[in-house]
Amino acid sequence: MTDLMIIAKEPVPGRVKTRLTPPFSPQEAAELARAALADSLAALAAVPAARRVLVLAGEPGPWLPPGFTVLPQVGGGLDQRLAAAFADCTGPALLIGMDTPQVTPELLCAGADFTDHDAWFGPAADGGFWALGLAVPDPSLLLGVPMSQPRTGALLEARLRAAGLRTGRLPELRDVDTAADALEVAALAPATRFAALYRSITGVPEGAR
Repeated sequence: MTDLMIIAKEPVPGRVKTRLTPPFSPQEAAELARAALADSLAALAAVPAARRVLVLAGEPGPWLPPGFTVLPQVGGGLDQRLAAAFADCTGPALLIGMDTPQVTPELLCAGADFTDHDAWFGPAADGGFWALGLAVPDPSLLLGVPMSQPRTGALLEARLRAAGLRTGRLPELRDVDTAADALEVAALAPATRFAALYRSITGVPEGAR
């Protein structure tokens, strides 16, 4: 079985989803982050796994369901933090972020199946990536990849293929970073906690884009 990991920040006002402010207040942005994280954790909890791991910057709260091992994020850049998460794994591993509340157990099951692949890559609409799966976790594949840039995803995928890994592609998802992203994702996944909270805060009707 596969380790399922999610890397996240504790949803504290002023420390998460700062690009949502404005139009949202820091408190509302943190609440939206918490809802997105809860949706992502629920998706992971619904998939069979060797371990379910939360790689966390901050402290766990009542939003964390049972069955997760909590690992503190190491210091350094995002590439170093991601590499450290994979270094903790002894078998196949799939890692996602907390910014895609529309993720489903079906998508995670696909990315956790290494029968015909050595790696899985989930591209994000902003040029980054929302998922990375490795049949044999190798932290060096991440170290030195420039993060949070428009070509981050392309550079990482190219590195996987250059390493000779049979790399499968998961569907592209949109990260929730801006208010426009939040509107789009809430419309795409209206049954999520994130979408319900978004509608409650904004008054935007279900399905509006």
